Amino acid sequence: MIKLLTFTTLYPNSVNPAHGIFVETRLRHLVASGEVQSKVIAPVPWFPSKHPLFGEYAAFSAVPRVEVLNGIEIRHPRYLVLPKIGMTVTPFTLARAGIAAARKLIAEGYDFDVIDAHYFYPDGVAAVMMGKALGKPVVVTARGTDINLIPRYALPRRMILWAAEHCAEIITVCAALKDELVALGADGAKITVLRNGVDLKLFRPEDRGQARAALNITRYSLAAVGRLVEAKGHDLIIRALPQLQDVELLIAGTGPCAQALRELTVSLGVADRVRFLGRLSQGELRTLYSAVDALVLASVREGWPNVLLEAMACGTPVITTRLAGCAEVVTDRAAGVLMRERSSSAIAEHVTELRRDAPDRAETRRYAERFSWDDSTVGQVDLFKRACSTTGELRAAALRST
Repeated sequence: MIKLLTFTTLYPNSVNPAHGIFVETRLRHLVASGEVQSKVIAPVPWFPSKHPLFGEYAAFSAVPRVEVLNGIEIRHPRYLVLPKIGMTVTPFTLARAGIAAARKLIAEGYDFDVIDAHYFYPDGVAAVMMGKALGKPVVVTARGTDINLIPRYALPRRMILWAAEHCAEIITVCAALKDELVALGADGAKITVLRNGVDLKLFRPEDRGQARAALNITRYSLAAVGRLVEAKGHDLIIRALPQLQDVELLIAGTGPCAQALRELTVSLGVADRVRFLGRLSQGELRTLYSAVDALVLASVREGWPNVLLEAMACGTPVITTRLAGCAEVVTDRAAGVLMRERSSSAIAEHVTELRRDAPDRAETRRYAERFSWDDSTVGQVDLFKRACSTTGELRAAALRST
């Protein structure tokens, strides 16, 4: 059996159970295969106490040092985040925290085979530093903005390419991210595309009448799910509502743009048709998906957006931007519609189109069933086995450097 050490700052914890849940979901399915076991090091930023001065980051101080979630042990060492210069030094502070925590695991008897890192920068870079110090191969998964945004900065781009050169294997969650990595200068032969799946048992159609009643929905309704940040484009969806007079919008998520979005609904005169639901559990999201008529995702960039498959698995078609990752998810009319452009007028146009000619919800569910975790899990097991073959050489290099 392969022993993994999963290393990422994107992992749920008891304070924020939805944080990085896509990483946990993939790991749970991998462990369930019986081929792999894993412990997790999920560092969190160091804050001395929960204080209003630190805003939403203050919650990190309450994250326990060690916890077990869904049968997987997670350790949360603290790492230093420095204002203004944090982007350039964080890989080093992360690596320092990770190396200490990993050595403690090894001393306690968990001598892992491979480091399974998620998000290329800073996590993946830090993981490769850890791998060199510990003589362990590293597999890095690229997920989205770590490749389509962060490499615009020169130093992070150089560090990402250094990590890509020195890791054993690379996973991207869509073909578009592989193409971008290759364009940056990474070795394409080292990159495997393994898309995310969807938990078809968790995300399934609920009784539609009951779901709509639970959310008090009585008219045609849209959902938007994601962090309330500018890049997600929630404002574009709100701006489409004046063109959609009898449509309401339910927004699930929290973030720094919440107040601005609320003010926008008032200025446009649509506040009575927009509801902000806050952060929802996965079970609550299932009810939301089952209740609404369509999910709208208006992001300016994405890797492989899990919300699209979650909605489809509940029978709900989607309307999304024509980004490469989204286009790989939405390839059939049963799935929904790709926008002609990223604009409020296009959203209104496609909502009207979908409303006029919506796919059967059972057909949308069947489309989502193509995206189980099975194929991705098999691919991961094979890839981690390949990575293990380099362990001896890396361990010898680590010994020579000490």
